Amino acid sequence: MEGPTPVSALIHAATMVTAGVFLIIRMSPIFELSSTVLILIIIIGSLTSFFSATIGMVQNDLKKVIAYSTCSQLGYMIMICGFSFYDLSLFHLINHGFFKALLFLSAGSIIHVINDEQDMRKYGALKNFLPLIFIFIIIGSIALLGLPFLSGFYSKDLIVE
Repeated sequence: MEGPTPVSALIHAATMVTAGVFLIIRMSPIFELSSTVLILIIIIGSLTSFFSATIGMVQNDLKKVIAYSTCSQLGYMIMICGFSFYDLSLFHLINHGFFKALLFLSAGSIIHVINDEQDMRKYGALKNFLPLIFIFIIIGSIALLGLPFLSGFYSKDLIVE
């Protein structure tokens, strides 16, 4: 889905892509009746996470990189649901929404300043031109990585446990 940056931030961070995870969480009593379904959910989540991250690494469009990162994180959330940790999946879903919205809105600022250019290969020295946006991108990326003292750390730490 492509669209204006605020719409992308809303779609990818808060509404449409999170609806699937929320639906799985709401239907968890049905899924718990079959261990085969839970194993299938784990496999689908793992494959989604791996392939989305791999595809995202070779993209040149800034918003597509962030969108594939969202798909990868959704794969983690689905996989966690397969292990019956629904509360942890919801916690990661909420955390992910915050830092992904920050990344999308920061990307929109960059795209706007650089005359609607989304190709990351044409960016250079943005730190000098947009220092505040650079800081926001770094904070969002570090939260996405799950480094300590940011929101992504707490949910990903519980996932690794």
